[in-house]
Amino acid sequence: MADEIILLDFWPSMFGMKVRIALAEKGLKYEYRDEDLFNKGPLLLEMNPIHKKIPVLIHNGKPICESQIIVQYIDEVWKDKSPLLPSDPYHRAQARFWADYIDKKIYNLGSKLIRSKKENLEIPKKEFIECLKLLEGELADKSYFGGVKLGLVDIALVPFCSSFYAYETFANFSIEEECPKLNLWAKRCMEKESVSSSLPHQQKVYDFILQVRRQFGLE
Repeated sequence: MADEIILLDFWPSMFGMKVRIALAEKGLKYEYRDEDLFNKGPLLLEMNPIHKKIPVLIHNGKPICESQIIVQYIDEVWKDKSPLLPSDPYHRAQARFWADYIDKKIYNLGSKLIRSKKENLEIPKKEFIECLKLLEGELADKSYFGGVKLGLVDIALVPFCSSFYAYETFANFSIEEECPKLNLWAKRCMEKESVSSSLPHQQKVYDFILQVRRQFGLE
């Protein structure tokens, strides 16, 4: 019997994009359900009663919550195709460290860029660029953070590429100029079908963020 896989998600969510990429890397078919986060559906509330957040992966009726946990669950259950984590325990620990760093630092600083008034953007912009440069140093001359193949750290960071245009526009800077190697890495990732099919277009994300900024009187 085939696995029944349902993903409860919200299309602009970077955390949901990670799960979509992992599922695509494994070649898994699943049912996608886009949630209204302002009017959460009964299935989401039932499957994630603690945090009541997306994404939630439902595998044969059993829920798995929190994006990093979901991605690692997918890698463990379907381990025979496209491994996302290194086999070496030390390298695996390092990948988890950087994925956690991205979830906390890049997400929080990116949120500041899109939620701040334009006159208050200089400090978060500087901090955001510093974090990207740190990650660029970790990438070094490798094709991907994991080496020659897309891995956990790449999957953690690449969803933010869908917001690069918004970040650059609102904060008035260029990621290509500030972090050229990271920019090339992003283009390399987008050449993969598993990534390009899982990320919304940057203009669509920008339009969504612009609408939110207007609602909060930031434009």
